[in-house]
Amino acid sequence: MQPVVLITGVLGGIGQAVCERFAASGWRVFGTDLDATGLAGLQAAGKVVGAHAADIRKPGACREVVAALLASTGRLDALVNCAGVWREGPVETFSEEDFDIVLDVNLKATFFMCSASIPALRESKGAIVNISSDAGRQGNRNAAAYCASKGAVTVMTKALALDLAPDGVRCNSVSPGDVETPMLKFQAERYGNGDMSAYYQELLAKYPQGEAARFIQPGEVADLVFFLCQSSTRSITGADLAIDCGVSAGN
Repeated sequence: MQPVVLITGVLGGIGQAVCERFAASGWRVFGTDLDATGLAGLQAAGKVVGAHAADIRKPGACREVVAALLASTGRLDALVNCAGVWREGPVETFSEEDFDIVLDVNLKATFFMCSASIPALRESKGAIVNISSDAGRQGNRNAAAYCASKGAVTVMTKALALDLAPDGVRCNSVSPGDVETPMLKFQAERYGNGDMSAYYQELLAKYPQGEAARFIQPGEVADLVFFLCQSSTRSITGADLAIDCGVSAGN
């Protein structure tokens, strides 16, 4: 029986890369995102065996996604939480609306997707991989809400690993640096003050490679996520693995 992976935020840059990596290795992929039309396109292209559009900030929607998956595939072997959003700005002017969306998408949705998936993962002795961030390991300027959300994801994952270890379910987080995705482009367009190139250069300036610094590619993140979901890595649980070109190494 081919294993099944559930990917949230499957239409995003990292989500699509994770989808392609698992599908290329013979896994059945079930995806969720907000965009029903985009999900239908993935299904039509044969990239997923099933999909369910949902606002996973709502616990009930998370349960609906897992129910739809089980009705379609009959099992769940891995959950990969890729859904995420970025907002930045000084705390004194940061809006409640931006705070809520960052915490709801990055943390609350991840928490309740784990909650909804755990019973099925117990049966398969499966794995959870949560996409965190270098901002979950260190403070980043003008990103207090994002850092709070990702720091919480990282430590929550460790707590889940302890809770679920007796059941044979492994939980790990992956913490990328700046990944070349549509979200990174959104950051530069929204917060770059009209100069996306300068925004990118400011991000790359923190990397230890100097002039050779580059953004992480989604496929690199996907390879690491896939590795963590293999039976050969059953000794790895409760880990937070950085994939950030060393940007967090000194913190």
